[in-house]
Amino acid sequence: MQEIVQQLGELFLQATPTVLIVLIFYGVLRVLFFKPLLAVMAERQARTAGARKGAEAAQAAAAEKVKQYQEALKQARGQVYAEQEAARKKLLEERAAQIKDARTKASGEVSAAKARVTTELAAARRDVEATVAQLSAEIARRILQTPSRPGAPMREAR
Repeated sequence: MQEIVQQLGELFLQATPTVLIVLIFYGVLRVLFFKPLLAVMAERQARTAGARKGAEAAQAAAAEKVKQYQEALKQARGQVYAEQEAARKKLLEERAAQIKDARTKASGEVSAAKARVTTELAAARRDVEATVAQLSAEIARRILQTPSRPGAPMREAR
């Protein structure tokens, strides 16, 4: 057994330089390679997280601006519709006033025309009544004075 322990001791003694070289290599790699690499990775992670937060903030700001734009657009549309409605009402009122004026004017013209026709009718009746006696006498005279045609019976005046 002592021989085994002695062999193990020699083995450890022979392995000591290799272990020391591995430990030194690990320390050098840790200081020169892993530490800067981990620092770069941490910085990269921080920048990525910052960029994500910045992008989220930009998206939130853009969404807020879109909302404000849509609200402003809605208000502008409402204002335009209100202006159009006011203009439409004004035009309808003007049209109604024009129609009322035209109806009043037309009614006046119709009344004047009716009065004119009535006076013309009365004048025509007076003219006809004044000339009825004269025309009937003329008609009677012509009927009674019709020359007889040869071969036609003679008319007698009664």
